[in-house]
Amino acid sequence: MLRSDPHLPYSPSPLRLMNLPLSEKTILVTRAAGQSSQFSRLLQQQGATVIEMPTIEIVPPSSWDALDGAIADLNDFDWLILTSTNAVDYFFERLGSQLQDVRGLAGIKIAVVGEKTSLRMKQRGLQPDFIPPEFVADAMVVNFPESVEGKKILFPRVESGGRDLLVKAFSDRGAHVTEIAAYQSACPETADPTAIAAIQNYSVDVVTFASSKTVKHFCQLLQQAIGDNWTHHLDKVCIASIGPQTSKTCRALLGRVDIEAQEFTLDGLTKAIVQWNS
Repeated sequence: MLRSDPHLPYSPSPLRLMNLPLSEKTILVTRAAGQSSQFSRLLQQQGATVIEMPTIEIVPPSSWDALDGAIADLNDFDWLILTSTNAVDYFFERLGSQLQDVRGLAGIKIAVVGEKTSLRMKQRGLQPDFIPPEFVADAMVVNFPESVEGKKILFPRVESGGRDLLVKAFSDRGAHVTEIAAYQSACPETADPTAIAAIQNYSVDVVTFASSKTVKHFCQLLQQAIGDNWTHHLDKVCIASIGPQTSKTCRALLGRVDIEAQEFTLDGLTKAIVQWNS
């Protein structure tokens, strides 16, 4: 049975631990509060003790004006591009608040990045028109199913800090991209004290990162909680990244990456950690 408090470490029964590959590992998960439970369960199923330290808070954008204006003019767009479950949730919640429903999307094609984003769309009764074969934004551009020259593309996204690759690539191909803020991903004011204590006590074996922002905010929160010597507490900690872009940020801010998922998903990251420990 899982503990009711997601921030407390979870340990399977001793009998189960004997046969599970991560039974002697304590893993820190840095995903946003409310989004970490799935990843935690994947790791726990492999025997790991999991500590959650949310490094991102998902909140509304500073203004709804741009998104509301785009929703009012949905019929003007050829494509809607959604690259995260957060974008899906905030876009459709705002669509509903403007007294519109999914029928307002009848004349627009929808492209999404990632299996989880696609699933969230299907949960809302919509089948994406295009999903790139790889779970990264770069694959969206390379594999897009039609010429975008002259096309009008609506791109709801995080307010700041996101990559500009899609906007630049589609614009270079002659598309007219309307980039609007649908949500913000902010750094929590303070770090979870259970997680900080585990890091200070050198009890953490692996720290996992699923985005560049989780890396940046993790460093910021440790600096704030521990002080200038915070990096010393990570000397023997394995740094695990979900993919190349996150790894790039890890190398820039933490100096290294020890594990990188081959498949850029939470399942892929779990498999990579298990393989590293085998």
